[in-house]
Amino acid sequence: MDRMVYIAMSGAKEVMLAQANNANNLANATTDGFKKDFNQFRAMHVQGPGWHDRAYALDERPATDFSQGPVKVTGRDLDIVVPNGFLAIQAPDGTEAYTRTASMNVLEDGSLVDVKGNPILNITGAPIFLPPYRKIDIGDDGTISIVPADAPNNNPVVVDQLRLVAPAVEDLQKGLDGFIRLKPEALQGEEALVQQDLKVIKGALEGSNVNAAASLVEMLALSRKYELQVKMMKTSKEHSDASDKLLRLS
Repeated sequence: MDRMVYIAMSGAKEVMLAQANNANNLANATTDGFKKDFNQFRAMHVQGPGWHDRAYALDERPATDFSQGPVKVTGRDLDIVVPNGFLAIQAPDGTEAYTRTASMNVLEDGSLVDVKGNPILNITGAPIFLPPYRKIDIGDDGTISIVPADAPNNNPVVVDQLRLVAPAVEDLQKGLDGFIRLKPEALQGEEALVQQDLKVIKGALEGSNVNAAASLVEMLALSRKYELQVKMMKTSKEHSDASDKLLRLS
């Protein structure tokens, strides 16, 4: 009966991992720009000599759902959405990451960052720094215009432009740190990284694409699967006890 126990144990463990992934999606149902992670189960045969007579459960995150979330109007000049592409930001490890929406702020040193403090990149891939200004505006093409603080008039001046790219979603992956980057094999091609002529929606943010109701239903389904695996382990123990009694009688 040990085979039955171990198979049921592996199933319960993988269901717990799937539940953790689903809980992470549900926890980020109100996080702006969050992209839902897919989840799937598959059978994994025991490797080794002999016949593949046993298969254990395996839970994995095969991909991320890059579909667009709901767009909500904020009216804030530094809130933007890139509906048909991605905005480049600098992740904490120094690599280039991508997002479809950003609530930007200008720090005291003039650096333009998102709500988490990650630098926003310009068309050359460098962090954006702005001189002192009285007014700032983001154009439909991502150009950044300001009215300098010492300007004698209110004429805007273009000082930089946001880095907007449109890589194929199949070339993207979300890391364990939550940042979206190009897959290692896609880094060989520079075509997906060139600046694109994309439209920017300002005064709005893209919400999470997680369906809270669907995630709650999935949570209930996974809970039932876990209970089934525990019941299988209990049944295996009952069978083992019954076998021991028969051996003692013989």
